[in-house]
Amino acid sequence: MTDHKTSLESKTPASTKRKSTAVQVLQHLAGSSGGRLGGGIILLLVVCALFAPLVTPYDPIKMSPQDALSPPSLKHLAGTDRFGRDIMTRIIYGSRISLKVGFAGVSIAVVVGGMLGLLAGYYSGWVDGVICYFTNILLALPGILLALVVVAALGPGIFNVMIAVGISSIPNYIRVVRGRTLSIKEQEFVDAARVTGSSDARIIFRHILPNLFSAIVVLASMGFATAVLVGAAISFLGLGAQPPTPEWGIMVTDGRTMLRQAWWLSTMPGLAIMVTALAFNLLGDSLRDALDPRVRI
Repeated sequence: MTDHKTSLESKTPASTKRKSTAVQVLQHLAGSSGGRLGGGIILLLVVCALFAPLVTPYDPIKMSPQDALSPPSLKHLAGTDRFGRDIMTRIIYGSRISLKVGFAGVSIAVVVGGMLGLLAGYYSGWVDGVICYFTNILLALPGILLALVVVAALGPGIFNVMIAVGISSIPNYIRVVRGRTLSIKEQEFVDAARVTGSSDARIIFRHILPNLFSAIVVLASMGFATAVLVGAAISFLGLGAQPPTPEWGIMVTDGRTMLRQAWWLSTMPGLAIMVTALAFNLLGDSLRDALDPRVRI
């Protein structure tokens, strides 16, 4: 009986005995309080953004002077602004813009920064020198200041904010991807690929890039929080979305002169920005632990 059981186990494919990396990561996130909290907030944010008309009965732009500056209540959970617009509704619709800015900015940084980092790390020499020189120029300015310079040159608008946020994040991806590539290209499996006659493009995209995936995912999840903050900051300064667009940065700046009389005008959208950034940072921390082979079991 024992021999029969052993023979059956020996015929079982190894893939059924080992959990895939994706399953392990999901289990780690589910078992992490930070991962559950961050993931739950992000999921709620995405659902509200996608189904905003179903979540709130109010219009984010339509004015109601009779309800102007109403404090938080059961009718208006986050109060109303000086035009009588429901602040919670504007926060929900504003999440669409913040998510777009974050996604577009991170995508630009991942594609451009990741590619430049791969080329710099793999080829070294003058290619590495030129890319590092370009990176050092970008790093000479803080991220938010670099984004302001870009959007000031391109002009105000959400699309330009996305580009500015992406460009300001590129140096971080170049540095991380370049450093990991320098380490990975010295591994034996890369040497084996060269010996078998694989082209540089095949080695980069087939052998090196997949081993960078975990680092890029973690960096992107944390970079999303930064992108949301930078996007809101640009709008706060008047260079991003323009009124009456429901955008968190605009909402904060609209209420800054009335903090004593109507504290909820700036506080509520400010809390939305803080909670969103916190959620992505919590998820990023959990992903970093889940994708670290020294931590993952």
